[in-house]
Amino acid sequence: MPFLELHGVGRTLTRLDDRPLTILSGIDLSIEQGDRISVVGRSGSGKSTLLNLLGLLDSPTEGEIRLEGLDVSQFSNRRRDLTRGRDIGFVFQQFNLLHGRTALENVSTPLLYERGATFWKRTAIAAEMLERVGLGNRLSSTPVQLSGGEQQRVAVARALVRRPRLILADEPTGALDIETGETVMALLDEIATASNAALVTITHDPSIAARAHRQYTLEDGGLIARDLITPDLISRGPVTRAKLSGCNS
Repeated sequence: MPFLELHGVGRTLTRLDDRPLTILSGIDLSIEQGDRISVVGRSGSGKSTLLNLLGLLDSPTEGEIRLEGLDVSQFSNRRRDLTRGRDIGFVFQQFNLLHGRTALENVSTPLLYERGATFWKRTAIAAEMLERVGLGNRLSSTPVQLSGGEQQRVAVARALVRRPRLILADEPTGALDIETGETVMALLDEIATASNAALVTITHDPSIAARAHRQYTLEDGGLIARDLITPDLISRGPVTRAKLSGCNS
């Protein structure tokens, strides 16, 4: 059974003039444990909206999302929160670090929801994860004392510290130089492999997208498998949106 499934999912908002604005429509996607999926698209194509739906931060206005076969719309707010905290790790493009808290405190925060030995050892676990992203010497630094690239690495460490089953990364290398970006992606892959987690990466970088087993493009609110974008389709004009469920590249 897939870990997460989207069936005919869409997201429509209402403009200030009461006209509807459709951001996503008819999205079918199946995510298995161990999957590596990348999604590329122009600014405004709905990539962040898709990521928020996958992370249970937003609800679809059409279709359904199922987590291990269960309809997420039936979850209480508390259950959704617990599921996100336990099973989903986020690497946000804007970092979303806690200002005024140190790097160590930021990374250890997700472990406050753990129990037993993990809870009591949370500081040591967080310090080890920061060491792995190359910030072992910046444990006591706050976000304002860190560069953009360092803040990004703190965000990656925070996302991975609980060994989530699904990692959602929004432009995880956007603030990094090429070498550090490769190191961070290798770490994401390593942690995901060790825990058999799925990794979904939103990126503008073709080299980062190419690391995934399955590659998609968001266009006109729909999700297109990149192996369906062929020269003959391109020569005929806009690519027809395909509804997909676990299509391999």
